[in-house]
Amino acid sequence: MSHKHLHLLRSLFQDPPSGNIHWREIESLLHHLGASVEPVHGARFRVVLNRHEYFLHHPHQGSVFGRQDIKHLREFLARAGVSPSSYEAQHEAGEKAS
Repeated sequence: MSHKHLHLLRSLFQDPPSGNIHWREIESLLHHLGASVEPVHGARFRVVLNRHEYFLHHPHQGSVFGRQDIKHLREFLARAGVSPSSYEAQHEAGEKAS
């Protein structure tokens, strides 16, 4: 995981949630985590990660996610088994195997 993605993942899980996270950053992180992101209807996107499904709404005004949207995304990532600590552990294990 790049430092950029790890920093974003940490930002998503911090309290209070950041109010300055952009759609393109979240989409990039989800793809990096191996999620499929498919447009469904209008501003809705279907995200599937580790066999967990979530419907994500593209922000209507600008491209910055609201704090409530970030909380919902954080809950989805946690259900899918993704957290900063789990990803750091996986990254360290990958470096040791190399």
